[in-house]
Amino acid sequence: MFHDGTPFNAKAMEFSIQRFIENKGKPSFLLADTVNSVTATGENELTIKLKKPFAAFPSLLAFSGVCAVSPKAYELGAGKFKPNTFVGTGPYKLAQYGTDSLRMDVFDKYWGDKPANQGVNVQIQTSPVNLFNAFRTGAVDVAYLSLQPDQIRSLEDGSKKGDWQAITAQGSVVSYLVLNRNQKPLDKPEVRQAIAAIIDRPLLNERVLYGQADALYSMIPTTFNVSQPLFKDKYGDGKFDQAKELLTKAGYSKENPVKIPVWYPSSSPTRSLAAQTLKSLADTKMDGIVQLEVNTVEGPTFFKDISKGLYPAALLDWYPDFLDPDNYVQPFLACQKGSDAKGCEDGGSQTQGSFYYSETMNKLIDQQRKEQNPAAREKIFAQIQTQVANDVPYVPLWQNKDYVFAQKGVSNVQLDPTQNLIYKTIKK
Repeated sequence: MFHDGTPFNAKAMEFSIQRFIENKGKPSFLLADTVNSVTATGENELTIKLKKPFAAFPSLLAFSGVCAVSPKAYELGAGKFKPNTFVGTGPYKLAQYGTDSLRMDVFDKYWGDKPANQGVNVQIQTSPVNLFNAFRTGAVDVAYLSLQPDQIRSLEDGSKKGDWQAITAQGSVVSYLVLNRNQKPLDKPEVRQAIAAIIDRPLLNERVLYGQADALYSMIPTTFNVSQPLFKDKYGDGKFDQAKELLTKAGYSKENPVKIPVWYPSSSPTRSLAAQTLKSLADTKMDGIVQLEVNTVEGPTFFKDISKGLYPAALLDWYPDFLDPDNYVQPFLACQKGSDAKGCEDGGSQTQGSFYYSETMNKLIDQQRKEQNPAAREKIFAQIQTQVANDVPYVPLWQNKDYVFAQKGVSNVQLDPTQNLIYKTIKK
């Protein structure tokens, strides 16, 4: 049953899915674009009809936003959200909600195994510095998310001395450089390919991330077996001679250098350092044929303007909505409306700021979404990655590692595959 005593059944799940779609909100398209109808066809049976076949649909249903919520506690209708309330079926009920804290008490009628603790208090810190200091002074038991690389390095050193525990896991967040094909000089494939050849991922990992990431050579992370390191095969790392050849072929020289502004949101010290490192590489290794200009802007402005095509190149990261390779392909490369001349006018690649358009790519994306056979689907993903490596609308940079720190005396701290902290196993 739900936390308010309402029975959980297929009808409640029908309501939950319809609410996700009808109340709109940013991720509602995930189901709205896919689901034709959802109907309770029995007490414990739900029938979902899709608009078209979608191989990743089971993964999408596991997205946390699609969890069951009580029909008595919520309403259907665009914008009728209740962000201060949560009434679900899980091991904890929301006892208190504040702007900087949550209190979750154990739900005594939970259907599964009871939590190993008596409840959880979640503190939301205003900055990485505050989180770092709160953990170091013992004010919090577990620290997760938002820590900067130098803070992680310091806490890792402390864990080696036995001051506390460090738990690491391979992440599913990817960082990349987006290249806008509608902005000169990035309209030339050779220029985009040259940028790919200049990137030195081991150097970025060492200087920017202190070794706290894995080099990424595909927009699909190594979390998935379909990932292929084609950027490593085709461009390598720091292949400056190859980059010079490509730029010379495109008509550039010391006397006529290629100038590319690189933008990033000002809230990210990591991306700031990455941008400066890339600029330094171009300045010292490319004999004046490339000039990267580093620019920053406030986060809200950046994310509002990138889909308008204002930024020639930009440093970004991607947090997946659900765990399937499709979520690293379709949102970046699909385009419902566009042309070779104008690029993407409406679609994922326009939203992401690359404005990439390829009818072949659109067909490949549709094929992998329909393909139920894993081996056949893997072959389609290989074709997609090959085309991305040739066309270079994006350059993959690194794949995050996740770090959680726990005080001594706290046990069973772990992450689920979507990098959510699992509260119910934690003991103190």
